[in-house]
Amino acid sequence: MTIVDVLEQNARSYSDEVALVEINPEEKEVKRTSWMEADLVEPNPMHSYRREITWQVFDEKANRFANLLIKRGIKKGNKVAILLMNCIEWLPIYFGILKTGALAVPLNFRYAADEIEYCVNLAEADVLVFGPSFVDRVQTIVDSIAPNRMLFYVGENCPAYAESYNELTANCPSVSPHIRIDQKDDAAIYFSSGTTGFPKAILHNHESLIHSARVEQNHHSQNKDDIFLCIPPLYHTGAKMHWFGSLISGSKAVLLKGTKPKTILEAVSKEKCTIVWLLVPWAQDILEALDSGELKKEDYCLDQWRLMHIGAQPVPPSLIKRWKEVFPNHDYDTNYGLSESIGPGAVHLGIENIHKVGAIGKAGYGWETRIVDENGNDVKQGDVGELILKGPGVMKCYYHDKKATEEVLKDGWLYTGDMAVEDEDGFIMLVDRKKDVIISGGENLYPVEIENFIRNHEAIHDVAVIGMPDPRLGEIAAAIIELKPNMIVTEEEINDFCLGMPRYKRPRKIIFADIPRNPTGKIEKPKLREIYCGVSLVEAQNKG
Repeated sequence: MTIVDVLEQNARSYSDEVALVEINPEEKEVKRTSWMEADLVEPNPMHSYRREITWQVFDEKANRFANLLIKRGIKKGNKVAILLMNCIEWLPIYFGILKTGALAVPLNFRYAADEIEYCVNLAEADVLVFGPSFVDRVQTIVDSIAPNRMLFYVGENCPAYAESYNELTANCPSVSPHIRIDQKDDAAIYFSSGTTGFPKAILHNHESLIHSARVEQNHHSQNKDDIFLCIPPLYHTGAKMHWFGSLISGSKAVLLKGTKPKTILEAVSKEKCTIVWLLVPWAQDILEALDSGELKKEDYCLDQWRLMHIGAQPVPPSLIKRWKEVFPNHDYDTNYGLSESIGPGAVHLGIENIHKVGAIGKAGYGWETRIVDENGNDVKQGDVGELILKGPGVMKCYYHDKKATEEVLKDGWLYTGDMAVEDEDGFIMLVDRKKDVIISGGENLYPVEIENFIRNHEAIHDVAVIGMPDPRLGEIAAAIIELKPNMIVTEEEINDFCLGMPRYKRPRKIIFADIPRNPTGKIEKPKLREIYCGVSLVEAQNKG
């Protein structure tokens, strides 16, 4: 079975039930309607506040796009790139690609024009599907990419250099093309975060995708009555693979555009969401809005909200402690994974283990873990080493990059580059990225440990610790600190607070500034090194 089979099964079993809802609070509400009805009224209702589609319409839309691609010569092994903001078209387009046997190639919506061109060329994409937010960027590279590939535009006012997705698919059959797909067939190319120079192309097969769906449902027990609120970008494995839990359970999901605390709580309340995946900054913002009185919990219907989980980055224990004080009835969970391991779930805390907050957990469903030294030998329990993973969700390779593949794939094990330690109960705790470790006067400093300590200060919203060059010690730890609104704290106060850490771990430089994070919530430390250490992003690739 593949995830394509699951979609078709849902279309048969739950044909008239809602599969996806899109909410865009920044657009004026026009009419509350289903996508099917909207298509009859207006060919491309891109500006509705709320849109929804049933499982049957979802599958039909995927079939229409699949048949369009096949008509245009796309077949097994071809690649189709997706460059869209989160919208109700995103997943039907993704599944339409898979139904042809071609590979889906999701692209980061933050890519500049040269990065779009680089990734499209690296993946050897035959088609680029893009939306209104990318017209200007695509136009700057159209002369170099258009001669070799088709460009389909999803939205109103199709630019002259592309073809209208809506008009073309409207005239295509809505029945399945019935292309035989095997679990070992290539399915998708994802890209690494791209915070350290141009990203790597990560090749996965259909086995990876269906395994991620099974992992998600096993970890979070999605059932038909659950409603998942999806906020992070669908191009990323994290958001999509968490949504796969909705797919495999046939339950509804809500795609929310916007991350403001009020926007999130309103969506949970109005759509009766039961599961919400947050990034650390969004959870912090919600707590701060409630603590300040900007929002009041009693103004929203939140009783059905059963699970809040966080991934994509280390989670400060202080954040979860405060969350449980505000939302005592919420189950909490965290998952760990990489795009190379098809996103979340390779390591899993489990809602029954909240007493272990701070750990990422144990090997997830169907996964194996080890912590090894530089020679690939297991370290003693309690010692720091590199976390490595093995399971059905490990990538096949970095596409067209044999050297990089050989560096991280060894005897079936994926070397993550994350330093970790296992406690006496077998729970794994991340220490830091291998390349982020600061070596100061011969001592190894792990920034995440320092960050977690500093975050306990009540005035601090976010913190990032990086290594800065030092003529005597080689490197020193520098803490970039972002304060909560209207808070005033001095460098001396931070230094006094840090007296609670061993002397060698205390940051030697304090900088008050904003913390840049990428769309999946990860701190962009290469940017910080460029700003504060004079290290270019190209040089930063060698560090982190």
